[in-house]
Amino acid sequence: VRGAAVVPFGRHLAFGADPRTQMRISWQVPFAVRKPFVRIGTRPDQLGTRVAAEIRHLHTPGVQGVRPVVEQYYVHAALDGLTPGTTYYYGVGHDGWDPAAPGHRSAITPFRTAPASPERFVFTAFGDQGVSQAGKASDNALLKQNPAFHLHAGDICYADGNGAGKTSDGYDAREWDRFLKQNDPVARSVPWMVTTGNHDMEAWYSPDGYGGQYARFALPDNGFDPHGAPGVYAFTYGNVGFVALDANDVSYEIPANLGYSGGRQTRWLEKKLKELRAAKGVDFVVVFFHHCAYSTSSHASDGGIRAAWLPLFTEYQVDLVINGHNHVYERTDAVKGGGVGRAVPVGGSTDPTRDGIVYVTAGGGGRNLYSFPSGVKDSYEGHVTRHDAVDSFHWVKGQHNVAETVEWSRVRYTGFSFLKVEAEAGTAPRLKVSALAQSGARIDHFEVRRGR
Repeated sequence: VRGAAVVPFGRHLAFGADPRTQMRISWQVPFAVRKPFVRIGTRPDQLGTRVAAEIRHLHTPGVQGVRPVVEQYYVHAALDGLTPGTTYYYGVGHDGWDPAAPGHRSAITPFRTAPASPERFVFTAFGDQGVSQAGKASDNALLKQNPAFHLHAGDICYADGNGAGKTSDGYDAREWDRFLKQNDPVARSVPWMVTTGNHDMEAWYSPDGYGGQYARFALPDNGFDPHGAPGVYAFTYGNVGFVALDANDVSYEIPANLGYSGGRQTRWLEKKLKELRAAKGVDFVVVFFHHCAYSTSSHASDGGIRAAWLPLFTEYQVDLVINGHNHVYERTDAVKGGGVGRAVPVGGSTDPTRDGIVYVTAGGGGRNLYSFPSGVKDSYEGHVTRHDAVDSFHWVKGQHNVAETVEWSRVRYTGFSFLKVEAEAGTAPRLKVSALAQSGARIDHFEVRRGR
């Protein structure tokens, strides 16, 4: 059998729209195997349930003298009707490769569904990872936090090296093979909830360059266009609602896909935020996307995001916004009306119903690091420098930028790092937000509390 010696690789999980009962298992094979499937059970030695999987074939055209034609085969299985708060074990296979066979059992892996009712949990987040020792080290560091899931704020693997969203960009589809192999040790057991960065606009795949993301990932299908914009979706875990957005739709800095949704994404966002604020048991709303609403590093701030989405974040009192794009860690004070609504020093706390919203740039996931404007010093836990205004800029229509002097840049760190958030439910719910260096050293922490 042709598929007998084909070893599946690059496993990665994602929740369905309901993390209590739905999991999506994805992996890669080198060619179109026959009848792919997942075996699953509540014990590693009893994988009695078999679920059929689908193959999504992705064709990348070659460019003579530049790159070869690439054919890739991604496999996805949808698991529904799972029991909340339960650890399952699974193995992936196809005709000729049974994961339950004695020689293959070392690849059997656990995952856990969300609990039926809110309880304490931890999630992690970063953007801008890529394939490197630093990217792999980020995986190892976050795995030590035992997160329930991970948010990836875009610029996932950098197969598109330019990030302009054009067919003239340098591109190597095989970088995805390397990325998925790199991330398998963590993403096979920690749901990897990705969204779409500018380097994820791969213009060779329609529509809008997102056919590659659709082929490679199986994400919640409750966005405004699950096939055309797979990185836009929402899910609720415990007492926190999460909303993933595609900032390419509103970016003034990198306009390849500016306005592609015709306003549908922003209308969906408003509807979703309204739903989450009315939902029983949802204490907090976290929004994540790629480009920065507020940052002073290389790309600085995108005025398109500020114009399109910040009024909605304010109206529905979003509790935390997580971005990537700038390859640093930077965290604002609580921002209200474009200025400082409340100072939130390291160790401080904030209430979005009163103070405004804290914005976090967590772009130190593994890609080459950036810096802050000339003369602007890092300022982080154990190394807090004097809090001064920072001369920066924001992007306006036409790919122009306008200078601005900002007071809201509170914490800055020019190293590899990731975000760790501990959500607590109960009578005094809170988000305990920390930023950690790859070494595990804490570089920032603060709390978000509502109406207290």
